[in-house]
Parts: sequence; C-alpha cells; structure tokens
Amino acid sequence: MFDARDGQRPGIRTVCTTMLESSWQWIFAYGAAICIGLSKTGFGGVGMLAVLLMAQVLPAKESTGAVLPLLIVADVFAVRSFQKFTVWRHLKKLLPPAVVGVVSGWLLMPRISDRVFGPLIGWVVLALIVLTVIQKLSGRLSASAAEHPSIVWPLGWIAGVTTMLANAAGAVMTIYLLACRLPKYEFVGTAAWYFLIVNVIKVPFSASLGLINFSSLWLNALLVPGILVGVLAGRFFLGKIPQDAFEWLMIAFSLVGGLRLIFVG
Repeated sequence: MFDARDGQRPGIRTVCTTMLESSWQWIFAYGAAICIGLSKTGFGGVGMLAVLLMAQVLPAKESTGAVLPLLIVADVFAVRSFQKFTVWRHLKKLLPPAVVGVVSGWLLMPRISDRVFGPLIGWVVLALIVLTVIQKLSGRLSASAAEHPSIVWPLGWIAGVTTMLANAAGAVMTIYLLACRLPKYEFVGTAAWYFLIVNVIKVPFSASLGLINFSSLWLNALLVPGILVGVLAGRFFLGKIPQDAFEWLMIAFSLVGGLRLIFVG
C-alpha cells in the first residue's frame, strides 16, 4: 500500500500539480464532483461513475482519500435537505457493524489486493439485487427479514469495509435500504446521515495512510461548486421520479456498480 510519506511514489501534491496542467483532467474531476452530488440525493449508483472519473485524475488508492472530503461536503448538503425524513432505527442498527467494517478496511488496505476484493463485493451486490428483485415481484419477502441481525451485521460490515477501501459502499447500502422498503425520501434521508457519520469516521484513518493532506484539500475546495451542481440537480430529479421508477433505477445503478466491481475491480 502506498504511503505518501515513504517517498516511493509521487505524493498527492505532485499528482494534483500535474492535474492542473490538463483541461481534460479538470473535466473528469468536475464530472466526478457532480456525480458525487447526485449520488447523495438518492442516485447512489452514480457514485460508481464518480469513482471511475476520479481514477482518470489520480491513482486509484490515492483517489479514495482525495474524494473523501468531497463526499463529506455532499453529505452535509444532503443531510440539510433531507434530514427530516431520516429513519433513525435503521441507522442505529447499521452504524455499529459499519464502524467495525471501517476499522477492518483500514487494517486490510495495505494488504488486500483490489483484484480479489472488488469481484468479491461485486458478487455480493449481485446476490442482493436478485433478492431485492424477487421481493419486489413476489411480495412474499418481508422487510423485517432485511432488518434481522443476521443480515444487518454482515451487510453493515461489508459496507464499512467497501467504503474504507474504495468509497464503494453505495451499491450495498442501496440494495439494503430498498429491501427495507423505504419510500424514496426516507431512503435518501437515512442514507445521507449514514454516509455523513461513516465518512467523518473515516477521515483519521485515511489521513494516517497519507491519503489526505493540504494539497488534496485544496483540490477539494476547487471542486465544491461541482458538488453543489450535482446536489441541486439531484433534488430536482428526485421530485420528478415516481417511487417504483426510483426503485428500479436504483437497482439498475447497483447492477452496473456490481458488474464494474466484478470485471474491473
């Protein structure tokens, strides 16, 4: 695992300076910021596109730290917009395993191969999608099953690990919250608080790995307008989409995210 302090590879400061010389990389970076804003207003699967775009600007591992402050800014906007819809009983169940997952991801990051981890999580996401589709079509599966500790703890842990390693917990959480049969605004409000809390917890862990520094924070500050554009666009589109269409759209985004993890890592 690369540490910006070990001198083996260029630090984020060098990467950011290089990025400023390319207009295309600026376009990719602002595209990623807009996608992050969209992802925090209910269109969680768009977050995978943000990961892909930012990977065109920064090396994959370093991009996880550079993206984290942007995610937190977008989380704050989302919480301010949708906090009255938050379903706190879901958060109380999800946060403990998620915190354990974040610590696990921090310990694993220097050791685990993306080639192994990505496909594994991708298959988990696809399995969850199948269960969610069955539930939607048959109506036989109860939302209470999704809230059982035997389901909540493994998924909460997986979400914590994936968000620490790759900022890629969106697909896991999307499918879980859909399985809980939350209306779209409760879905967004609950996800907003969940990711704000978890992403803030991740900051010292990412900083300890050398993935956040003053140069990366300067880059984040320049990209904040893109976050705002994405949040405003997401709020507009969320109000226009019917509940059933919203759920199928989230399933489609999660499917794309899961397939990306399997085939790209």
